[in-house]
Amino acid sequence: MNPGRVSERGGRQRVRAPAKINFGLRLTGLRGDGYHLLESLFVPIDLHDEVEIEWTPGPDEIDLEMLENPASDLPVALRGVAGGAENLVCRAAETFRRATGLRGRIRLVLRKAIPVGAGLGGGSSDAAAVLAALSALVGEGRPPRAVLAKLALTLGADVPFFLAPAPALVSGIGEIIEPIRGVPEFDLVIANPGISVATAEVYRVADALADSLTEPRAGSTMRAISRLRSETGDWVSALGELLVNDLKPAANRLCPPIGRLMGRLQELGSVGVSMSGSGATVFGVFESAEEAEKAVQELRSAPNSEDSWVRVTRTLSSDEAVVSQSESLSFLGA
Repeated sequence: MNPGRVSERGGRQRVRAPAKINFGLRLTGLRGDGYHLLESLFVPIDLHDEVEIEWTPGPDEIDLEMLENPASDLPVALRGVAGGAENLVCRAAETFRRATGLRGRIRLVLRKAIPVGAGLGGGSSDAAAVLAALSALVGEGRPPRAVLAKLALTLGADVPFFLAPAPALVSGIGEIIEPIRGVPEFDLVIANPGISVATAEVYRVADALADSLTEPRAGSTMRAISRLRSETGDWVSALGELLVNDLKPAANRLCPPIGRLMGRLQELGSVGVSMSGSGATVFGVFESAEEAEKAVQELRSAPNSEDSWVRVTRTLSSDEAVVSQSESLSFLGA
């Protein structure tokens, strides 16, 4: 793009930034620059942050206010969130400004509900929400979608997915995104032992367990999805094959409660369990919201760390995610 072409007409948007879980995550190799190649089914869930973006004429400033989302039942959402220019939403706004020549004041209000460092993609989703909202606000001066995706990738491997958060097979380092239609809605329990596991450390341990770096094979995310498309279409029966996360052994070595939580979810009747991202959040798929709620009550009544958390949630279908996104972009104001 040509910097300097965007006028200072201003506007405001409020955007819903959903969390995601990984229905399977396979490591398929290592690039020469050290980035891991992966394949994973990313699925958005109804746990979400809210980002309000106001662009007004004035000095070229980026201001950030952080609040807990009053709708959240997770008391840990703001714990560990970077403030000021180090926050990913500010970096997203600055990246957009430099790429487009956007002038004026950008005010960001971030209402957090997604815990930080939990493997749920909250920071990446917030950053994508800022890019999408600013793109909508500038109107005719907006960057092409391919350029916006490239900007997103500079902010993090997960960020491009959240520009259009609907179920998708994600591969490469996160930049290859293939939408997957027909993913049903699942009732879930997500749980976290209250421990933040550093992504870089999980990958370091995974590298030491070198057998996890394999070519795609039977049992991989791509193989499971191919079988669903061509044979059964029965997602529940395929969960055992699909819900394989190659980072789980490494994360569990760093944080043994991960494995214990997954075992407890199985005991409570989950039809499939896995870990999201690099942890430490785990999830169980249940046959109904009622069964999921029973499991949550059992987990909450057990002796555990005061920092641990658990909640019922559900996945968002392809159509629902698209509708949610279009609604989130309807707050444009002059």
